Amino acid sequence: MGRVFPNRRRFLGLVAGSLLTHSTGRNARASAPAAPAKSRVVIARDADLRGAGAALDSGRLLKLLDRSLQSYFATDSPPEAWKRLARPGEVVGLKVNCLAGRGISTSLPLVEAVCERLQQAGIPGRNIVIWDRLNSDLESAGFRLATSPDRIRCLGNDALGYETELTAYGSAASLMARALTEVCDAVISLPVLKDHGIVGVTMALKNMFGAIHNPNKYHVAVGNPYVADVYMLPPIRQKVRLAICDATTAQYEGGPSYMPHWTWPYNGLIVARDPVALDHTGWRIIEKKRAEKGMKPLRAMQREPAYIATAADAAHRLGTNDPARIQVIEV
Repeated sequence: MGRVFPNRRRFLGLVAGSLLTHSTGRNARASAPAAPAKSRVVIARDADLRGAGAALDSGRLLKLLDRSLQSYFATDSPPEAWKRLARPGEVVGLKVNCLAGRGISTSLPLVEAVCERLQQAGIPGRNIVIWDRLNSDLESAGFRLATSPDRIRCLGNDALGYETELTAYGSAASLMARALTEVCDAVISLPVLKDHGIVGVTMALKNMFGAIHNPNKYHVAVGNPYVADVYMLPPIRQKVRLAICDATTAQYEGGPSYMPHWTWPYNGLIVARDPVALDHTGWRIIEKKRAEKGMKPLRAMQREPAYIATAADAAHRLGTNDPARIQVIEV
């Protein structure tokens, strides 16, 4: 398989100060270090994404995806943006979130749009794998299973299997999905913007619970520190290159199951390399909607997603949850 890119969450180091020599002959002094680079989060929205009906307009969704990726990578064309993520010869996995079935899972039109752009960027269909925990979850969300090696594949971990030895970090020890460790060189995470009745919210960080055999074990204590520790498992840290959060339909209560009376058409995508910054941004969006609906904040409900802050701490360094270090770009 192709070479794995370096850890996408490695932040820029402080810039070393240059030595200044004074004409008076004093000892040289280092200049002040530059501030760390900000994590970029792009929010792209289209109020007409559904037109007059409830179904997503696939053409407008493709344009929305283009706008979000071009804004994130500051490129002039969609293929240029996608080439920043993967190179020809690599196998690219699309980690979708299909637990809730139709309604509040990663949408099929979004995945089709991502596949189209990847192929235009030089990744052949045979090198694209759509995957999640279970075949049945994929089917319930509208995906058609496909196992032929000469086309885009779509299948669950129950078909591909898990490693036979545990991978561990901190509180997490799990068998990793072979889709992640053996099949894919790079992964694009495609979570959904939604509430979670146990751990508060579920977006980029928690989407990778679908890459382990025992996610049920890690929902205690509102998922803290378990969600952060799972994301620290080396195959996840090394291979997930981007998160494209499906916020076409979002849910502010009752998740992860689909509760249509608690959903709303956000009509957007949220894109970031930094999963912590993305989750912090998405959490704020959910809290704002809860407030609009007269609902208590997640903290008052004893399910504030503290694992987001844990993922940003000195032991994890998966990204930042500091608003001063997050650059939110709305397009």
